[in-house]
Amino acid sequence: MMDPRLKRLKELVEQRAVLHGEFTLSSGAKSDYYFDGRRVTHDAEGITIIGEIVEELLHEAGVEAIGGPSAGANAMITAVQLVSQRRNRAIDGFFVRSEAKKYGTGRQLEGNLPTSPGARVAIVDDTITTGDSIQRAIEAVEAAGCTVAIVVGVVNRRQGGTEALRDRGYDVETLLEADGDKVLLPE
Repeated sequence: MMDPRLKRLKELVEQRAVLHGEFTLSSGAKSDYYFDGRRVTHDAEGITIIGEIVEELLHEAGVEAIGGPSAGANAMITAVQLVSQRRNRAIDGFFVRSEAKKYGTGRQLEGNLPTSPGARVAIVDDTITTGDSIQRAIEAVEAAGCTVAIVVGVVNRRQGGTEALRDRGYDVETLLEADGDKVLLPE
């Protein structure tokens, strides 16, 4: 049975996040539509739904912490932390900068990444297109000694990213799928 929260999330993505025009994606590819995930992850109802569903996925996966590429993942990380604390199964959070800071601590990984070798973590992002930004985050986390137990995206653009991550052996879950600029519920 379909989770009614997913149906509402689909509606919010369609109403707020699907933009039409000329866009350059993070991969460098051109597109006549864009999923601006931040329009949903910074919407009170949208981020609440995302936080609840993703926290449930991460609880099932047995992760200690949640993180992802800075910007696209930050609101998701915080929402999952709040839900997990409220449910008495706290998950720590961290984020991955595109490169290490040149000041302060000089770190690429910020927040509370577990330090125990092999600690199970989740990597999340609002949209998965080619998977490149998620792969860079995974590489940084694995270099720090953690194991990526699950990758979660809000919208899978179906442009090879989820397949590439799965081909590398990662468990990838997405809440919604895209068919061009149309948003679909998972099958």
